[in-house]
Amino acid sequence: MNTLLENTNNPLRELISDEIYNLLESKNLINSKLVRDYVMRKKFKSMRASKVSVSEAIDQLRDEYPYLQYDSIRKIIYSNKFND
Repeated sequence: MNTLLENTNNPLRELISDEIYNLLESKNLINSKLVRDYVMRKKFKSMRASKVSVSEAIDQLRDEYPYLQYDSIRKIIYSNKFND
């Protein structure tokens, strides 16, 4: 099957296959805000593991998500939703 969905970037690849992600997305069953938050927490944890300071990590995330304020990013990265 050669569709545009096959080219979808799956940010949850370590949790679900591309095929399942694409199917869920095509049925509008993916909450993009929750996926974004999950990806942000994952990136933050990775940066902190690389000895990047908290403020620098948040600044880097702000560069990637300029529509979010500093405090919003801080709340997202420190939330315990889904224990990722």
